[in-house]
Order: sequence, then structure tokens, then C-alpha cells
Amino acid sequence: MIKIGNTHFSSRCILAPLAGISDLPFRTINRMFGCELAFTEMISARSLVFQSTKTQKMLTSDLSDSPLAVQLLGNDPEVIVRAMDLLEDRRYDFVDINAACPVVKVTSRAEGAGLMREPGRLQKLLKEVVRHAVVPVTVKIRSGWDETSRNAVDVALRAEDAGVSGLFIHGRTKEQGYKGTVDYAIIREVKKALKIPVVASGDALSPQLIRRMFEETGCNGITIARGALGNPWIFREARAILSGSEIQQRPSLEEIRKVMTTHLSLCCDFHGDPVGTMAFRKFFGWYTKGLQRMNRFREEAFLARTREEMTAIIEDALPSET
Repeated sequence: MIKIGNTHFSSRCILAPLAGISDLPFRTINRMFGCELAFTEMISARSLVFQSTKTQKMLTSDLSDSPLAVQLLGNDPEVIVRAMDLLEDRRYDFVDINAACPVVKVTSRAEGAGLMREPGRLQKLLKEVVRHAVVPVTVKIRSGWDETSRNAVDVALRAEDAGVSGLFIHGRTKEQGYKGTVDYAIIREVKKALKIPVVASGDALSPQLIRRMFEETGCNGITIARGALGNPWIFREARAILSGSEIQQRPSLEEIRKVMTTHLSLCCDFHGDPVGTMAFRKFFGWYTKGLQRMNRFREEAFLARTREEMTAIIEDALPSET
């Protein structure tokens, strides 16, 4: 169980914000398999303030999409506060400030992981955001900027002093991006240094790796990102392994086919067709990863433009066993 602010979450595995991926259909599919708390895509505070239509779409939710967290990107306290004001009519449980995104176009603006280079500035930003927030505020950081500046403990202590209700940490530096090894030791150091909940991320790609993260860091929770791509079953499997239960067999081709068809329908209902079909193309590749004789079907899927075309390809690639 994790407590953020005054809210308790029974599952310790959280669906991470994934740019271009974490829309309502994706969250819905993962919730079907045990995901409790999920994030929207990372939201630019400035785009929200400027009333971007795309940003408004990214924030779309429904009554079943709960509990829900919103992650904001920015470095200007005034802009972030204005963005949070615009969120007041929406249903969400807490807001997370991104100080972890390693993308160059983000860090070059001193946003995302760029804030790791200015701990004092980040601390002041968080204090201002916490002071104005009507929901709990958390922050996501990295282990540091590069190998010579692993300053996560200092940044985390400053964040706690600023009043955040929880801290998310990716166990890689900005320079590593998503490559190289995860630094379990620095996550463990951050956990020992703080009184607030610490949620770890990095290589949560299987139930075994999720269990290892808990065992080696003592973290309160874990965010699952790449591990959930085409694999919502990871939430069911993680819950089993963490409770000491036997992990169910991997899904049959029949189950994969049914989930793919459901996900496609959700995408088309949400985005409209053909946009929903094109949005699903990448998921076809993820769902069929590791399956044999899929190259031809993947090529066809990446050309499909209608729900009917994609449905036919799914049925041809994974025919019913009956």
C-alpha cells in the first residue's frame, strides 16, 4: 500500500506517464489487469495554459479512469500554478512535477532533468507549487545529470523540505537516458534519507525485475513503463509475485487476440477512425513481440488505415483456436 497525501493506494505498482502512449484507451486496458493508479501523458504546463487542443485531448478521462495522476512539465512556478488552476475542474488525485525527462529539447530549456542541475531552483519551484496546490504534489527526478553529478539524495531532501508528498526516482542519470544499468544503490540511499514515500522506476520489465527493485531498494512503490507496452498482464503477474503467489501462465494467443481487439476498439472509439487505427499500429508490434511468423502481419498492420482492416489482420495473425 502507498499513501500519497491522505490517499491510500492498495497496489504498489503504478502505470507511468508515457509520451504519445498513455492515453485513456491504454490506461483502460492496463486497469483491466490490475493497474490501480495511472498517469496521463506528461503535460506541458505552458501548452495547458495556452489551451492547446492536443493537450486537452491528452487529459481526457472518464469515471472508470481512477485513481489518476497528472504529470506537469515546466520550470516557471507561475505557469505551473496557472496550469493547475485550469485542472481544478478535472478529476485527478495528485500532480507530479517532472524533473526527470532526459530528452534534449526538454533539458535544453532547463525543464525535465535539466532541473537536476539547479537543485535550489527546483526547490523554490516546488515550494511555490505546493503552496498553491489543492491536491498533493510529488516530483520525479533521476539519479543525477551524469556520472560525476549523482545528486539525487540532495535533490530529494530539498524536495521533501519543499513539502512534496512523495518522490519518484528513475535510477539512471540524464546522460544515460534509458540505456545502461539502473543504480539500485542510489534509490536505496534516497529511500533511507526521506520520510515521504519513494517510488522507483527503471527496468520494471518483468515481475522478477519488479520484485528485485523492491528487495534491493526498499522503495514504497514502482512505476511500470516499457514493461506494460503490449503487456498489461504485467500488473497481474507483479501482484502475484509480490504476494508470494504462483504467476499464471503467459497469456494464450486467444487471450492476446481478444485484448488486441478490445484495445483497437477503444482506440477507434476514443480517437475516431482512421486516427485510432493508426494510433494502434505501434501496439500491434508490441503485443506480437516474441511471437513467431509475425513479420508479414506487422508490415500489413503498419499500413492499415481502418478498424476493419486492422481487425482482419489481428484475426489472421492470431486465429481463434475454436
